Amino acid sequence: MKTIRIGAGAGYSGDRIPPAVELAEKGDLDYLVFECLAERTIALAQLERSKDARLGFDPLLRDRMEAVLLACAGRGVKIITNMGAANPQAAGQEVIRIARELGLDRLKVAVVQGDDVLPGLPGQNLTLLESGAPLQSLGSAVLSANAYLGAEALVRALHLGADVVITGRVADPALFLAPLIHEFDWSMSDWQKMGQGTVVGHLLECAGQVTGGYFADPGYRDVPDLANLGFPLAEVSADGSAIITKVAGSGGCVTTATCTAQLLYEVENPASYLQPDVVADFSNVTLTQVGPDRVRIGGANGHQRPATLKVTVGYRDGFIGEGQISYAGLGAEARGRLALDVLKQRLEGSDIHALDSRYELIGVNAMHGEALSAGHTPYEVRVRVALRVATLKEAERVANEVEAMYLNGPAGGGGVTKSVREVIAAASTLVPRALVQTSITMMEL
Repeated sequence: MKTIRIGAGAGYSGDRIPPAVELAEKGDLDYLVFECLAERTIALAQLERSKDARLGFDPLLRDRMEAVLLACAGRGVKIITNMGAANPQAAGQEVIRIARELGLDRLKVAVVQGDDVLPGLPGQNLTLLESGAPLQSLGSAVLSANAYLGAEALVRALHLGADVVITGRVADPALFLAPLIHEFDWSMSDWQKMGQGTVVGHLLECAGQVTGGYFADPGYRDVPDLANLGFPLAEVSADGSAIITKVAGSGGCVTTATCTAQLLYEVENPASYLQPDVVADFSNVTLTQVGPDRVRIGGANGHQRPATLKVTVGYRDGFIGEGQISYAGLGAEARGRLALDVLKQRLEGSDIHALDSRYELIGVNAMHGEALSAGHTPYEVRVRVALRVATLKEAERVANEVEAMYLNGPAGGGGVTKSVREVIAAASTLVPRALVQTSITMMEL
């Protein structure tokens, strides 16, 4: 039976590169997928593109392609990625440049676009899913609106013979589902196959999470050789069944426990996991350990795809001014709490209007609040104050007020850091499928 091997080269924009190289060189892959977009990533990329039309794609695109392109081209491994972010066209051109610099004499790059639906939003009566408020309530603060594409356009790109497929916002599992549809000639209305392909993609999409990353807990869930964590790959058969594994000798582990943790990740309702290609049903998924670092996946199902597509709307939501300062030694916590009290009085007594605020002691109550810090007397603490405000100037004043604790606060403060950054927030809405029109641009070396 024909088997396709798909590797996960990244699980987020800043992910490690060496495990992807290991997959490209030693994974005996057919496809290497880089999933690099989070909810707010495209909005931040749009901000970059607004400053420079040549930017807006993933900042590590060049590093990743320089690391794996030769190995993939030499072994016939196709690359699929959403590193195009807010500027897939520029990303495609960059890959062609890199290929030329590396000495490749042939490469076909397909650029898939259509997820940017911002121009089509005016006149649409849309509701924000999180708040129930109309989209229009965000007014001119809206920066981006990107629909989650499914696998269809990616499949078309593969049919056109692309060696590299670059896109923007695509549902994460669709990046892995597309090559399965292409290779096995699955009907996109075969909901069982779509569901099974989606569970494979869901297990791979966060890369190292399914091989023990974000899972290790010493003494409870031990993961071997975490420093050399390998990224996963799937061996997928034409019926959709798959084995999740990794390169032999790489760090980490693939077990039913690691796969279960990833299976449940970000899934609100396992029986109704909404995706552009299918409403996936994971409720009867089976995970079977069939060998060291080999877990067989089966039992997924699916139902007709939704009539609408999810859109992530990025919008400007003020600025955050933040400052931190450390206190150590006897009485560190008391001095840290005094510093927080002083800062709170000063900031609340000023004309700065805080939209949100955090006053906390890192190492004491920053993660879980006061309730779980009782009885703990730390030797060192770090004060953190962060306010979200409307203007850049206000944010700078917040950060400067923390720095002033050097000479205007408790004894022994040091190691001040401060930062000011614009807040790009994300909200969601649903749009009719007709609003989303995809296109493919082929680039050849």
